[in-house]
Amino acid sequence: MIMRILGEGQYEITEDHLDRLNALDAALQSAADADDDMRFATALSALLDAVRSCGTPLPTETITPSDLVLPDEDTSLTQVRELLSDEGLIPG
Repeated sequence: MIMRILGEGQYEITEDHLDRLNALDAALQSAADADDDMRFATALSALLDAVRSCGTPLPTETITPSDLVLPDEDTSLTQVRELLSDEGLIPG
């Protein structure tokens, strides 16, 4: 799976990391549902850090369609709410 972090780049994520990323995504969804800005910022940062650490960065000159696009760390709770589905940012 190819995940893009807006303004940063793309990462290839193997399936064995999806459970961890989905757990972090659930924490993000919970913080958004609770309207807790501080918990939201922490959860978003943790999710993006996990994508960076689990994923293999794709070369910037490589243009590949992303399976999933994640907001950058400066994205507000209000902006992310518009992106969230019933399954969070990461389906599954």
